[in-house]
Amino acid sequence: MSRSPLLSAVLLLAAAILLAAIVWASGAASLSESFSKMIADPWGVVTLIDLYGGLLAAAAIILLVEPDRRIAIPAAIALPFLGNLVLLVWLAVRGLPRLVRNG
Repeated sequence: MSRSPLLSAVLLLAAAILLAAIVWASGAASLSESFSKMIADPWGVVTLIDLYGGLLAAAAIILLVEPDRRIAIPAAIALPFLGNLVLLVWLAVRGLPRLVRNG
C-alpha cells in the first residue's frame, strides 16, 4: 500500500474520532458556557487565535489547491464552523492526491 491511501485512511480515522468527540461534548456541556469559560482564560484566547490562524491557513491551501470551486469555496466557508473535521476529510478525499506526487 502506498503512503497516500494509508495516510488517507489515518486522516479519515482521525476525522471519525473528532466527530465522535464533538457528539460527546455536545451532549456533555453547553457550547456557549464552555466558550465563555475558554475566553475568560488567557490561554483559552491563545488557543482560539492559534486554531483560527491555522484554519485560515487551511482555507488558503484548499482555495489554492482544490481545482473545483464547488468544493473549495464551501469547504473554506465551513472551516471556521466545523474546524479540522473539514480539513481532515478534504485532505483524505481530495487534497492528498494533489499535494503528494508519486505517492
